[in-house]
Amino acid sequence: MAEQVPSTSPSEPQGPSAASASAPSTASNTDQQAQPSDPPLPKLSPSDFRTYNRMADHMQHFHSHFLSTYTTLLSACQVGKRPQGMSLRQFLSLASTFVSQLTMHHNIEEQHIFPLLATRMPAFKKELSLVGQHRQIHEGLDKLEAYLDECRSGERELRLGEVGALLEGFGDVLMRHLEEEVEQLGAERMRRYWSLEEMRRLPM
Repeated sequence: MAEQVPSTSPSEPQGPSAASASAPSTASNTDQQAQPSDPPLPKLSPSDFRTYNRMADHMQHFHSHFLSTYTTLLSACQVGKRPQGMSLRQFLSLASTFVSQLTMHHNIEEQHIFPLLATRMPAFKKELSLVGQHRQIHEGLDKLEAYLDECRSGERELRLGEVGALLEGFGDVLMRHLEEEVEQLGAERMRRYWSLEEMRRLPM
């Protein structure tokens, strides 16, 4: 299942511009950075919670798909046998699709979503954890993609143990990233940086 580019593009007029996000009318970026000592906020209504949690829910949909595919691939490698009924060609295709979809997903985030969120939210700045995790994940994805290319060309015989080692090489950071990214986009964190109206316009 190929990932679809978010239907609300940052270039469309519905979304807030980076300029407006970086210069909110009521407070500076520094003032809006949530601190550990921030007091608890009033309980959200179910409707407001859904609005504030919209990006987390959307992201979780993609992450569940990536986790399922990664688990299928790694489990096959650990038992040394492809899933029942899956040919070698299909296994290679599944692994290659995993690499390409995850790469596209991260490219969309870094080009269209993270820069806007980073105007107020430190976790999405280029030098900090989430983007840094992307870099670590893609070091492993690049190695896996190169291996798969050699198998498809006939230069190398596919060995599940070797594929498993490549998957495990970035598995820990991938699992951490899938969890932390959704957590950063959750309602209780997003409400500290964005108004309800802004949440409705943020691209995802």
